Amino acid sequence: MTLRIVLADDHQLVREGLRALLSRDAELDVVGLAEDGAAAVKLVRHLQPDLLITDIAMPGLNGIEATRRVRAHHPSVQAICLSMHGDQRSVVTALQAGASGYVLKDASSEELLRAVRDVASGRIYLSPGLMGGLVDEIRTRHRLPEAGTPIPAGPALTAREREIVQLFAEDLSTQEIADRLKLSAKTVATHRENVTRKLGVRGVAGMTRYALSEGLSEGGVPCR
Repeated sequence: MTLRIVLADDHQLVREGLRALLSRDAELDVVGLAEDGAAAVKLVRHLQPDLLITDIAMPGLNGIEATRRVRAHHPSVQAICLSMHGDQRSVVTALQAGASGYVLKDASSEELLRAVRDVASGRIYLSPGLMGGLVDEIRTRHRLPEAGTPIPAGPALTAREREIVQLFAEDLSTQEIADRLKLSAKTVATHRENVTRKLGVRGVAGMTRYALSEGLSEGGVPCR
């Protein structure tokens, strides 16, 4: 049975390289390429693939948010996140968003293919070395000597609020965000007020720090 895949990465060479790699396997069919998270969500809705493979750090709508939206509206579509860095915050956030795989970009082609097969079979795949760090973080946060428990989620921002936080962190103005999201500037300002209240921060600087710490923005964050 052929596995249908949508790939998302903001670098054309990476997209084409991944497509060439996966296309070597006769059982894998790359049916769509997306340059950002928003395009990935649209392609998934239109093509209904079996798997989304997405870079985490992309402008506009990052891979974490794309994964969250895809899994919310198309639960049968599995997701693998790609990243240059294996910091545990990014791994946890990706899994919380619904990803079933997390692969480092310096992985071998054999490892990526193994991740695809594992996720397609209903298993979780993490690049070697990530699981131990994930368990250690859970134990440290909850002071557990042996078993871990789920890591609590951060402030309950809506999908739209997370998107607006990311865009402010990317140095867009209120009007630019309004134009991009087809909202009024007043609506964007209201979202901004709601976000700063929920996060307990002040202004764009506070939202930017939150976006960086949560991997919502690529600027200086170890998420690519």
